[in-house]
Amino acid sequence: MSSHVLSLLVEDRPGLLTRVAGLFARRGFNIHSLAVGVTEIPGLSRITVVVDVDELPLEQVTKQLNKLINVVKIVELDPAASVQREHMLVKVRADNASRSNVIEVVNLFRASVVDYAPDALVVEITGDQGKVDAFLKAIEPFGIKELAQSGLLALGRGGKSISERALRG
Repeated sequence: MSSHVLSLLVEDRPGLLTRVAGLFARRGFNIHSLAVGVTEIPGLSRITVVVDVDELPLEQVTKQLNKLINVVKIVELDPAASVQREHMLVKVRADNASRSNVIEVVNLFRASVVDYAPDALVVEITGDQGKVDAFLKAIEPFGIKELAQSGLLALGRGGKSISERALRG
């Protein structure tokens, strides 16, 4: 099995996300990452799904997704031809003795401290999966108190957009 990133342009309708996720669940595929948000076109949302699956079952699911009336366009994004980023908030233990070391790691990874408490810092980091994983490994010795990670966000490289292609037909 290999990891695939799908970008779905969909009409913003209640229950559509449940139907999309259900198609993967019925086939026994685990969704590793799911991100949903508005697009530049009012009334349309973008769903970015990361799933581990072989080519043939993915093709079958894609055909079924295309049959859903509110799905406008589906594109599989090649990592080399797209920009893919993770977004994470991490609450790290940081007392007076360790705070400067934590901040040094934060700066090394071009992350940002977004909240300060006497015993902890909340750090925001954005990057590809490798950068985020390396940051977690570097910060883990200080003590991770809490963590929240978004689903993968991805867009194709270049000037063309799936929104433009979908609206032209």
